[in-house]
Amino acid sequence: MAITLYDLAAAEDDRRFSPYCWRVRMALKHKGLDFETVPWRFTEKAVIAAHGSATVPVIVDGGRAVADSWTIAEYLEQAYPSRPALFEGAGSRALSLFFSQWAVLRVHPALLRVVLLDLYNAIHEKDRAYFRESREKRFGMSLEAAAAEPAKKLAELRAALEPARPVLAQTPFFCGNGPGFADYILFGTFQWARAVSPIRLLEAGDPLHAWRERCLDLFGGYARQAKGYEV
Repeated sequence: MAITLYDLAAAEDDRRFSPYCWRVRMALKHKGLDFETVPWRFTEKAVIAAHGSATVPVIVDGGRAVADSWTIAEYLEQAYPSRPALFEGAGSRALSLFFSQWAVLRVHPALLRVVLLDLYNAIHEKDRAYFRESREKRFGMSLEAAAAEPAKKLAELRAALEPARPVLAQTPFFCGNGPGFADYILFGTFQWARAVSPIRLLEAGDPLHAWRERCLDLFGGYARQAKGYEV
C-alpha cells in the first residue's frame, strides 16, 4: 500500500510549495517508496487533525500517521532500514540537524521576504486572509512593507547562503558524492521559491546553482517536473 503524504498546495492542486513537504517528497523518492500526495491548504486544519497535527507534512503509512519533516525522516530510516539511507552514520544526522536549524533560522526568513508577494498571489484565495494576518503579525508590518526593496532582500538571501558555497565547490552534494537528507533540507527551500516565484535567486556561476541543477535531475527529474518556474 502506498504511503499518503498531505502536501501544502497553492491555488492549483498541483502547485506544491512547502519546503518541509519537499524534504519529505525527496526523502520518499530517495527511499524508493511508493507514495501519493493529497493537496492541503493552510485553513484545512480539520483534515489532518485526526492525525495529531495542525500543519503538514503528515504521512500515513499503513494506518500510522507521522508528522513533522524531521520526525518523518527518522521514521523512514527506522521503518525501512534496507532502503537507501537518508543519514549515512551519526555524522550525517548531525549535519542534517544543523542544516535544518540553519535553514529555518537564516535561509527561510531571508527567502520569504524575496518571494513574499508572489507567494501571497499564488496561494488559494481561502488561505489569503489567514496568510496575511499571520505573516503580518510575524513581521510587525504589512506584507508589502516586508517585501520592500527587493534588490536588497535578494542580496541578503544570497549572503545568507554563503556558508554553503565553499562546500559545493569541492563536492557535488553536501552529503558527499551522493545526496542525503541535508541536501533535501536546503533543496526544499529552493523548491518553495521555484513553485511560486519567477525571481532568479542564483546566478549560473554559483556553486549552489550547479548543485540545485543536480538535485532537480535526481530520480529521473522528479522535482524538475513539478509545476514551477524555470529559474
